[in-house]
Amino acid sequence: MRTVRDVDVAGRRVLVRCDLNVPLKDGQVADDTRIRAAMPTIEHLLGAGAAAVVMCSHLGRPKGKPDPALSLKPVAGRVSELLGRPVAFGDQQGDLRLLENLRFDPREEANDPSLARELAALADIYVDDAFGAAHRAHASTVGVAELLPAVAGLLLAGELEAFDRLLDHPRHPFVVVIGGVKVADKIGVIDRFTELADTILIGGAMAFTFLAAQGLDVGASRKEDDDGQATARKAFEDASARGCELLLPVDVVAADRFDAAAETRTVAADAIPAGWMGLDIGPRTVELYGARIGPANTIFWNGPMGVFELEPFARGTIAVAEAVAGSEATSVVGGGDSVAAVNVAGVADRISHVSTGGGAALELLEGKVLPGVAALEGAPV
Repeated sequence: MRTVRDVDVAGRRVLVRCDLNVPLKDGQVADDTRIRAAMPTIEHLLGAGAAAVVMCSHLGRPKGKPDPALSLKPVAGRVSELLGRPVAFGDQQGDLRLLENLRFDPREEANDPSLARELAALADIYVDDAFGAAHRAHASTVGVAELLPAVAGLLLAGELEAFDRLLDHPRHPFVVVIGGVKVADKIGVIDRFTELADTILIGGAMAFTFLAAQGLDVGASRKEDDDGQATARKAFEDASARGCELLLPVDVVAADRFDAAAETRTVAADAIPAGWMGLDIGPRTVELYGARIGPANTIFWNGPMGVFELEPFARGTIAVAEAVAGSEATSVVGGGDSVAAVNVAGVADRISHVSTGGGAALELLEGKVLPGVAALEGAPV
């Protein structure tokens, strides 16, 4: 796959599909991680003499119509601050410009050829740098690539290289940490890693489905139905057959209700009081998981260990972030809450690769073809 380093952009107009889908608070960018990750490609294009750079992205789920709360205007302001130069926004003209939220137009998610043609008319070259949207076959990720010479941006190329190394050339011991809510959302990844990893550490709400599948009483903890538990049991069986160690929490932080002000108690995973719910991994589990993470040579982490957004139940996730950062392993962290955790813990600079993709990373790890990537592989250059 060719990248921006392989094409001459001097004097040419470039359309860049970025992933600027960032959280906003009170009309301001609350976390600029994805914006900063997009800047190397923009800086490269400007430095290489592009006549114009037109950035485009989605933000949130506006359902095909304008929503002022999901405007990319605050993002344009942050891009301007990072680059130290003006950024035209929306219909404004300028040699550096950010279009309004693509998903304000229903044709974007429909991969409508008419929108693809309108976007293509803005440029001579198309650059896809939106790894976080590469699993979507939309007008800005697939349609445009069929109409213009198309290459990967530096971020997208870097993401693909990092995951290629993770899947094809991991150094052992290889430890995978998986958290989140539903087993169904992660079972494809778990299944893939039972073939590749030495150890898989399970956290988050899905851990209670796994525990329940082992016949344990998990109180009022969130767990899936019989189908979800059957999936969890099969994952255990597959891991065992493939020689992969799959570990569950041995203790949890339980609460009498889902609330930051709830009464809490650290208990064994099989001794959650009736009516109480587990909301984080406990200190013994932190120690157990840390003992596997410490000597690892390769680590992949996706998903929080507890209800990370509530401070009393964030300690397990922060502890895992610190353990991953403290290891000498090649580490890849993906997923919004996991990335937030390494940022909150102040250890992002000690992670080998912090991925900007959530769903795209999971589908890539499952072995699925990402439409945005496939479009570049078959695009004119």
